Amino acid sequence: MTNILLAIAISASIDSTSLMLGDQTKMNIQVTAPAIEQVQAPDFAAQLPKGVECISASKMDTTVLEDGDVQLSQELVLTSFGDTTYFIQPYVVTTGGDTVKANLNTLTILMPDSIETMKDIYDIKSIEDVPVWWWDIVKWIVLVLGILLLGVGGYFIWRWYMFTYRRPQAKAEVPVNTRPADEEALERLAIIGSEKIWQQGKGKQYHTELTDVVRTYIGRRFDVHSTEKTSDETLHAMKPLIDKELYTRLAKMLQLADFVKFAKYEAMPNENEQALDIAYDFVYETTPKKEEEKGKEA
Repeated sequence: MTNILLAIAISASIDSTSLMLGDQTKMNIQVTAPAIEQVQAPDFAAQLPKGVECISASKMDTTVLEDGDVQLSQELVLTSFGDTTYFIQPYVVTTGGDTVKANLNTLTILMPDSIETMKDIYDIKSIEDVPVWWWDIVKWIVLVLGILLLGVGGYFIWRWYMFTYRRPQAKAEVPVNTRPADEEALERLAIIGSEKIWQQGKGKQYHTELTDVVRTYIGRRFDVHSTEKTSDETLHAMKPLIDKELYTRLAKMLQLADFVKFAKYEAMPNENEQALDIAYDFVYETTPKKEEEKGKEA
């Protein structure tokens, strides 16, 4: 039986979030709590998603910190034999009426490249004389002539149709967006912020609209087609284009959106507000005007 731990902090981290099929990685979990006479942490291994196996779990290590709090640490060795991405939900510890959550984690399992097996090698057989079947030759000649006749007939039918019924049509002009990318993005963010549809239980739609604005802005501002890329591909392309702090915040916003859209994670109200703030900051800090002002000050 698991006791309720009066926790003040909990964290979980995975050494490697991408593994080949059957490989292993370590997951480290730490819980910090006020000192009490006897502490028993939750069974973290039992809370792993189906498909992720815990090969071994270290004994719970207890450390008394300088401020008198107790820190519990445990290491899990994980593996999986399913070719997919697992979303490891945050571990939850209840403290009276409050709930403390660990950070979200993902584990991607990759299938190793297949190795072609070598076939048996046999001696080359001698050439055999095959009798000529004239009827087969005649059938092929008739087939070829029939295909040629159909092709010629089809060509003349097409010509007749094009000159009789088809009329030249004016090509539709694709409208060119002349508005500045930052102006359009800030306007859409203002609408999203005023509606706050996540308060109506529409968290998935909220994060979809929010990331669409940021991805469209990235495409226009940095010529990175983010709307056609995954979050990891977008972050890989953006890493050399923005500073480290802004990159970290952008990664946090995109990762939260992926968890809400694909893992059915229900974000906290402060997480929803923070995601909108990150989107605003990203647009403000990457507009050409901001960059020029920073260059003049330097």
